[in-house]
Amino acid sequence: MTAASQAHLLRADNRREGGATAAEVSTFRLYVLRALCLLIVVGLAFYIWPGLIHHPMSMRGSTSSLLAGVSVLAALGIRYPLRMLPLLLFELVWKSIWLIAVAFPLWVAHPLDADTMESVRACLMGVVLVPIAVPWPYVLANYVKKPGDRWG
Repeated sequence: MTAASQAHLLRADNRREGGATAAEVSTFRLYVLRALCLLIVVGLAFYIWPGLIHHPMSMRGSTSSLLAGVSVLAALGIRYPLRMLPLLLFELVWKSIWLIAVAFPLWVAHPLDADTMESVRACLMGVVLVPIAVPWPYVLANYVKKPGDRWG
């Protein structure tokens, strides 16, 4: 059996299970995902890594460490944009939660300070860009409709 016929059978199998294949995601969309991952890497390289490297010992380091980990995984997303989609979904979820649970109540209570406003802008950028970049049919097919892995 040739590699092409094996790939065709694999795609057919995947569709029967409710999954979409990487071949169904356009090259343009892959480049958009890569660009978004690069934006995350570069943004966090300038804002998180310097403070993490030269930081006072405090709990604030845990947030910086988490975001540094996101930047390392986003670097993998430049090479493997579809495999790293859960990272972009994580970005969308945590930023949405922060905007709703933290920034909005602060804004209602009183005007936001400059540092909080900067965080609001960064989070809003992610909440706007991630849904535009993500190939939602692929996400729905592979994370919602496709059967989960076996338990035992």
